[in-house]
Amino acid sequence: MDQNSIILILSAALSLAGGTIFGYYIRQSIAKKRAGSLEARLQKKVQQVKEETADLVKKAETKASEITEKAQKDIDQRRREFLRAEQVLLDREKLLDGKIDAFDKKEAEIHEKAEKLKKVKDELDKLRAEAEVKLEKVASLSREDAKKELLTLVEIDSQKDILERMKKMEESGKETLTARAREIVTLAIQKCAVPHTQELSTTTIILPSEDIKGRIIGKEGRNIKAFEKLTGVELILDETPDSVVISCFNPIRRQIAKLALDKLIQDGRIQPAKIEEKVAEATAEISDVIKKAGEKAIYDMSLLGVNEKLVQILGRLHYRTSYGQNVLQHSMEVALIAETIADELKANSQVAKRGGLFHDIGKAIDQQIQGSHIEIGIKILEKFGESEAVIHAMRAHHNDYPADTIEAVIVTVADSISGSRPGARKDTLENYLQRLKALEDIANKFEGVEKTYAIQAGREIRVFVKADMVDDLGAQKIAKQIAHNIEEELKYPGEIKVTVIRENRVIEYAR
Repeated sequence: MDQNSIILILSAALSLAGGTIFGYYIRQSIAKKRAGSLEARLQKKVQQVKEETADLVKKAETKASEITEKAQKDIDQRRREFLRAEQVLLDREKLLDGKIDAFDKKEAEIHEKAEKLKKVKDELDKLRAEAEVKLEKVASLSREDAKKELLTLVEIDSQKDILERMKKMEESGKETLTARAREIVTLAIQKCAVPHTQELSTTTIILPSEDIKGRIIGKEGRNIKAFEKLTGVELILDETPDSVVISCFNPIRRQIAKLALDKLIQDGRIQPAKIEEKVAEATAEISDVIKKAGEKAIYDMSLLGVNEKLVQILGRLHYRTSYGQNVLQHSMEVALIAETIADELKANSQVAKRGGLFHDIGKAIDQQIQGSHIEIGIKILEKFGESEAVIHAMRAHHNDYPADTIEAVIVTVADSISGSRPGARKDTLENYLQRLKALEDIANKFEGVEKTYAIQAGREIRVFVKADMVDDLGAQKIAKQIAHNIEEELKYPGEIKVTVIRENRVIEYAR
C-alpha cells in the first residue's frame, strides 16, 4: 500500500470520527431543548391544576358556609317554634289546673248541698210519718185502707169520663189511621201515570185498493190458507170496502199477522213462499220489540240482576191486555204503587216492587202452558232465580195462597188499586155480564146440573150437580165436557177453571 492510500484512509477515519462526535453533540443539544420544553409544559399544567384545585376548594368552602348558615337558620326557626309550643302547653296546663281547682270547689259545694238536702229530706219524712200517724188516729183508718177508699171513690166518679175519653181516643185513632191509609194510597196512585190501551181481539188494515183482496185470497184460496196457517189468525174479508180484518185473541199473533200483511201489500208479490218469508221477518221484528219492551220496563223500574230470559217473558206482556188494561203497564203500575206503600210502611220496598212487577208474569205464556197464571208465574220465577220473598209476595194477589209477609199484602193491595181505580179498565158492565152469562149458559145445558156460578170475573165457574142424578164419574165427564165447550164457543184471556161439585147429604131423625 502506498502512502497516499494510507493518508486517504486516515483522513476518512478522522472525518468519520469527527462527524460522529459532532452528531453526538448536536443530538445532546436537541435532547436538552426538548427536555426543557416538556418540563415547562408540565410545570404549567401543574400550576393550572393547582389553580383549579384552589378554585374548587374556595367554592366548596363557600357552599359549605351557605349550607351551615341555612342549617343554623332552620335550627333557630325550629327552636323558636319549639319554645312557642312549649309556652302554649304551659299556658294550657295552667288553664287546666285552674279548671280542675274550680271543678274541685264545685264538687265540694255540691256535696255540701247534697248533705243539706238529705238532712231536709230526713226531716220531711219524719214529719210526714208523724202526720200519717195522727191522721190514722183521727180517721180510724190505716194508710192502705184510706188509699183504697180514695181510689174507689175516684174510680166511680171518673168511670164515665174514662169511658168517654176512651171512646173519643178510639174514634180519633180510627180517623187518624183512615186518613193515613188514604194518604198512602193517594200518594202511591199519584206517583203512577202509566197509559192503558183498550182490549181488542181484532185489527183492521186499510187496503190501497179493492183488488188486493183477490190477491190475498189467491187461487182457490191458497194464499189466505197459507197465511192463516202460518200466523194462527183468521182473516175476514167481508163487504167492507178497502179493508181486511185480522181476528185473533192472541195479541202477539195478531200483531205478527198485521206486520206481515203490511209487508206483503208493500211488496206486491203475494204467494205462499213470499208469505212464509214475510211472516218470518215479522216474527223476528216482534221478538225484538218484545225484548226491548222488557228491557225498558226493567230500566224504568231500576231493577238489577234480572235474568235475560225473564226480561224476554216480561216483554211479552206488552201485547197482552186484560179487560182493556195493558198487562205490562199494569204490572209496572203495581210495582210503583207497591214500592211507595212499602216505603211508607217501612217494609222491603225492593221485594214489593219486584213482586208487583212479576205478579202477572204467568199471563205471558198462559195460553201455551196449562195452569193458572199464578202457578205458571211461580214456576217461571223459580226457574230464573227470583228469591222466595219475591215469589211469596206475588203469588197471593188473588188469595189463592195465604199472604205470609207484609210485602205480599202490599202487592195484593197495589194490584187492587191499579185494577179498580177509575179509568184503569174499560170493560163495560154489559160485556162483563154477557161473558158471565155465556159461561153459566154452557154449564146449564148439561143434564143433572142444579146451579152454576161464574166467579172471579169469569176466571172460574162452579157447577153444582144433583147427587141422585150424577155420580162421581159423571161429574168428571161433565167437567171435561164443559171445559171443551168453553174452548170451542168462547174467546177469553188466559184460562177458565171449571169446578164441578157433587154433594151427597144423608139425613136421619132420631125419635
